[in-house]
Amino acid sequence: MQLIGLLGGMSWQSTAEYYRLLNELVQDRAEGLHSARCLLYSVDFAAIEAMQAQGRWDEAAVALGQAARALETAGADFVVLCTNTMHKVADRIQAAIGIPLLHLADTTAAAVKEAGVTTVGLLGTRFTMSEDFYRDRLAGHGLRVIVPGPEDQRIVSDIIYDELCRGITTQRSREAYRRVIRQLVADGARGIVYGCTEIELLVDQSDSEVPVFATTRLHCVAAVERALASAPVRRPGLP
Repeated sequence: MQLIGLLGGMSWQSTAEYYRLLNELVQDRAEGLHSARCLLYSVDFAAIEAMQAQGRWDEAAVALGQAARALETAGADFVVLCTNTMHKVADRIQAAIGIPLLHLADTTAAAVKEAGVTTVGLLGTRFTMSEDFYRDRLAGHGLRVIVPGPEDQRIVSDIIYDELCRGITTQRSREAYRRVIRQLVADGARGIVYGCTEIELLVDQSDSEVPVFATTRLHCVAAVERALASAPVRRPGLP
């Protein structure tokens, strides 16, 4: 089993889900007492969020590149960036390391295509919904991507930062997401991408009349499949 390097903390709420899901998936596939071989580098999200808000993406790329190198030095065979939004600098992180970065949008697109869906509605932070780094990556796989209007984007993003990143879930916010999802379906979406790792803490398949693609789980499935399918890179001193 390869050693998975988790680059998380953005936020820790969703990173905890990554750890849980990785171990559940390994146990399901390997049975017995097997668990995921993984390393976690958890950043201080307050610092990263400030860089996001102030548009200091170059600084964020350097900080996350350094964290990814630490995972590589510690023995990770590949890196899983436990956040959708910071995939804005995924290419910069990949350039900083000599091991693969398992891109979240690619694993999501593969699942969407496997389900036979070609048009998806995208929910996420305002950066993920309004900018092209994520939408274009999905479009590069042949998908048509629809996003909410500006006011609904604000609502969806504010709930992520003000509530979900703090571990707060409310029925009012769930109803707001359901309304936005219904509008995306009315606009032509035949599937909904939960394009923020915290969104899965609030809504699931039962909140949508069309298939949902939960990016955290999909990312974890791809990571476990890679870890179990490939022989580890042997390094002295590692179990």
